[in-house]
Amino acid sequence: MSSVIIDFHTHIFPPWLRERRDEYIKCDPCFSLLYSQPEAKIATAEELLASMDEAGIGLSVVLNVGWVSHELCVKTNDYILDSVSRYPTRLVGFCAIQPRAGDAAIAELERCAKAGAKGIGELRSDVQGFDLTDETTMKPLVDAALKHDLIFLTHSSEPVGHEYSGKGSITLDILYSFIAGFPNLKLVCAHWGGGLPFYALMPEVAKALANVFFDTAATVFLYKPEIFEQMSHIIGSDKILFGTDYPLMHQNRVLAQIQSSQLPEEDKSKILGANAQELLCRDERSRSVT
Repeated sequence: MSSVIIDFHTHIFPPWLRERRDEYIKCDPCFSLLYSQPEAKIATAEELLASMDEAGIGLSVVLNVGWVSHELCVKTNDYILDSVSRYPTRLVGFCAIQPRAGDAAIAELERCAKAGAKGIGELRSDVQGFDLTDETTMKPLVDAALKHDLIFLTHSSEPVGHEYSGKGSITLDILYSFIAGFPNLKLVCAHWGGGLPFYALMPEVAKALANVFFDTAATVFLYKPEIFEQMSHIIGSDKILFGTDYPLMHQNRVLAQIQSSQLPEEDKSKILGANAQELLCRDERSRSVT
């Protein structure tokens, strides 16, 4: 097993947002989509750390959500950046942008990069109202991400199957157009990329996915456990990142699925941490993960 288990897909919010939850449900479509149901949990950095300790997870990537409001992107990014600064050996920050904000979105991307963010996400083009395939909108942002060596992480959803809260419409055809348009961008497609990896059985698709990774967030709600073995056969275990979507579910649930799978130990090690370490360019020898 990898010496450090890394959860590549978690969400945290500032305490003031949870306290004013009803207010923000009314004013932001993305937050409303994800957190209108009373049972939808909202977690702080400290609650995530407690879950990590319980599950034996050394490091988590903390994501924002796809706020429609540029101002809310900035305010919640501040909390993520502050949390990472308080727990630098346990948390890695990904921040939100609203691409429709234009120059202000680029400025926010650069602010977050300079403050230590490693990526941008979780992007929600379907809710935020921008087109991933629109080069005019996306090229300035991708250029800025490449300049600062940032990773993009986008929500993804299946074009078939059951409906669920937050499913959305960022399907594999949209993702593939974006990937083909920006082949140098490091991209993580959440939730198994809405099934995109299955198409890597086509040689041209496999080639296009050179800089693309897929996280396992919410897999317990989406696929049979055999997904791990099947995807490893198709795209290779080095393309898969352990992610849970905490606090949607306890981190132990996805961790248990991977550990109980029939994958070779080397593949489990890659998925649980080694791939993420390499992608994040983190030198574990200089860090003390407790």
